[in-house]
Amino acid sequence: MSVSVDPTSVESTGGQSPEALRPHAEDAFAGELAALAAQDDRPRPARWKLSPWAVATYLLGGALPDGTVISPKYVGPRRIVEVAISTLATDRALLLLGVPGTAKTWVSEHLAAAVSGDSTLLVQGTAGTPEEAIRYGWNYAQLLAHGPSRDALVPSPVMRAMADGMTVRVEELTRVPADVQDTLITILSEKTLPVPELGQEVQAVRGFNLIATANDRDRGVNELSSALRRRFNTVVLPLPDSVEAEVDIVARRVGQIGRSLDLPTAPDGIDEIRRVVTVFRELRDGVTSDGRTKVKSPSGTLSTAEAISVVTGGLALSAHFGDGVLRPGDVAAGVLGAVVRDPAADRVVWQEYLEAVVRERAGWTDFYRACREVSE
Repeated sequence: MSVSVDPTSVESTGGQSPEALRPHAEDAFAGELAALAAQDDRPRPARWKLSPWAVATYLLGGALPDGTVISPKYVGPRRIVEVAISTLATDRALLLLGVPGTAKTWVSEHLAAAVSGDSTLLVQGTAGTPEEAIRYGWNYAQLLAHGPSRDALVPSPVMRAMADGMTVRVEELTRVPADVQDTLITILSEKTLPVPELGQEVQAVRGFNLIATANDRDRGVNELSSALRRRFNTVVLPLPDSVEAEVDIVARRVGQIGRSLDLPTAPDGIDEIRRVVTVFRELRDGVTSDGRTKVKSPSGTLSTAEAISVVTGGLALSAHFGDGVLRPGDVAAGVLGAVVRDPAADRVVWQEYLEAVVRERAGWTDFYRACREVSE
């Protein structure tokens, strides 16, 4: 016997206010998704809003026959995106793996938006994530008054996605306790979620799939069991392979964030973006971009996401306390905060890099002085 899940039993988050600080992907890029759907005449898997080709175009960008330009959401190898999309078209779940800051969450959100038209079916993994977040919970007032019943059951995002044939996201899966992780095994292998209290089950309908993200660099990681890992196709998202690719990613995201915060565009900001990206890449790689000088790496990851944060903070400084032009003094404090996570060890690494590399680099004098000022 199966149990149906009423999608109206949980309040919808769709139709967001234009005042939303960070609109969901399906709202922020609704025009692009609609244009793709109108032009998309390729076969679509059951309950998909777009064909796999159109989903790839949405993520990677391109121009449609009617002239509509689709902005890239992910800058990286096309094959990685194609493998991820193809996985979702099968009965295998997708695990996006990578070091922090490789756009795992960003990619998972846009995949769900393009495939199902809804990226809000989400389980946020933490050390305190309970089993109910993945399976189901109970309305205890109803439970005490009438006992176990369908009306007392509170469906999880996973249960809702199974019943509606949609894509559900599980963020930071390796932060979830191991015993809670393993509640996914039956769901992913049998496509069934038993509800023993009612003697019923929820069977996944066509279109259901799950995207999980994980990294193994942070503390508090719970390794996936071999049984659970076998239920996933794993796609590793790499760091950007070149300075220019990373600069492009940072510039695009800073522009999007800046527009949502009503910050002015920085006409000469690309120079400072390139400088921040270069510093982060050299410190995390342990060698300067020309390969001539080895440098020590700090304890932090210095990811692309952190570069975006530093530049966005600098843009706010220049807008509210400067002349609106992004300058070295606007990003120096952010760079210091990102690099020096361990006040003792990282400060030594930063000072050595500052004196041995930044001070000697042509055209970086203003940046060197600004960094020295905030480091003292």
